Amino acid sequence: MLSLEKKGKSVDEAIQLALEELGVGLEDVVIEVLEEPSRGILGIIGSKPAVVRVELKNKPEKVAEEKLRALLDTMDISYEIQSVEMKDGVVRINITGKDMGLLIGRKGETLNAVQFILGMMVNKVLDERVRIVLDVEDYRMRREESLKSLAVSLSERVKRTKRSVVMRPMGPHERRVVHTALQGDPEIVTYSQGEEPNRKVVISLKK
Repeated sequence: MLSLEKKGKSVDEAIQLALEELGVGLEDVVIEVLEEPSRGILGIIGSKPAVVRVELKNKPEKVAEEKLRALLDTMDISYEIQSVEMKDGVVRINITGKDMGLLIGRKGETLNAVQFILGMMVNKVLDERVRIVLDVEDYRMRREESLKSLAVSLSERVKRTKRSVVMRPMGPHERRVVHTALQGDPEIVTYSQGEEPNRKVVISLKK
C-alpha cells in the first residue's frame, strides 16, 4: 500500500496535508501518529511538529480494475472497462470491446475462467475477501435474466408433473442464480448434485 509521512503544527493539520497530497478522503486511509506536537520552551525553543504516517487502503474495486487491466493486456484483447462497482462484498465489472466474443468463449467458459483467475489475484492482496463478477457487455446480466425465467418455468413444470427436473451442468455463479430465483417459492426446493465441472441444479417439490 502507498504511504507517506507528513508534518504539521497539529495532528489534524498533518493528516489534512497528507490527504490533500494523496487526493483521497479519510475513509480511504489508515493513519498512524508517529509524534505528537510539542511547544518547547516558551512555546518556541525546541518545539516539534506533529508527524503522521498515512497509508492508502487497498480498495477492492481499484485493485480489481488494476489486476483486470494487467490480465487482459497479456491476452492482447481490445477492451474498455465500462464500470467497476462494489456492493455487499461483490465487485461487479462490466467491459466492452470488439473482441468480446473471444473473451466470453463457448457458453461463457472463457469468461468464467478469467473471472476465477481475477478473483484469486484480487483476494491475494486484499485484507477482506470479496467476490468478483466479471461481465462483458451485460452478457451475464442477460444470461441471469434468462436463467431466472427458465428456473421459474421449470419449477411450474415440477408442480404440474410432481417430478423433479435436473438442469444442465452449470458453473457456481449460474447455479447460485437458479437457487436464488426459487428460494422464495414455498413449494419448491433446489439443490446441487454431481462433481465439477458437471455439477447440476435439481428442482424438486418440497416434501
